[in-house]
Amino acid sequence: MFRTFRGGHSGGWRVTSISSVTGEPLPFMPALSVTDSDAVSLPLVPSRNAWRLVGVASTLRYTERPEKEQLVAVQAGLGRPEATSAALIPIRKSQAWWDLTQEERRKIFEDKSHHITSSLRFLPAIARQLYHCRDLGEPFDFLTWFEFAPADASLFEELVAMLRQTEEWSYVEREVDVRVVKEVLSA
Repeated sequence: MFRTFRGGHSGGWRVTSISSVTGEPLPFMPALSVTDSDAVSLPLVPSRNAWRLVGVASTLRYTERPEKEQLVAVQAGLGRPEATSAALIPIRKSQAWWDLTQEERRKIFEDKSHHITSSLRFLPAIARQLYHCRDLGEPFDFLTWFEFAPADASLFEELVAMLRQTEEWSYVEREVDVRVVKEVLSA
């Protein structure tokens, strides 16, 4: 199942900001649509009026069994009614990251950066899903989607600030931070 994030002029999420954390930004678009499909059609012509990012949810890559059990016990699912704020954070890591072995990346990810252990305290307030896109020819390696209630916005800021200070983030060569709020249609 492919998840497509499309920045454009219509969608279920209103874009409040798009900022480049490092590297090239994405063009500002006023809306974001999020869709799932069994296939992805490639755009025939690049558009000035929209951008599209596609990824797939996959198995957990750097998580050991006890960590997975901890995560499953406390994490919330996407689509909660109160989670009307969200962030799409596409990330591309450097070739140096990909030249490391799986075991070397795991050591940086958890043993040094404590990605999972440090993030547990932000659950279940912040729900998240990682989508892989490196092997799809996309401009990013990962698309990280976070959902949270507006009351938890400062908690989310604390989470991303913490993660951006880790050794793991020294391998990030492009990161864009797209913030959105759920559009509520009036009757």
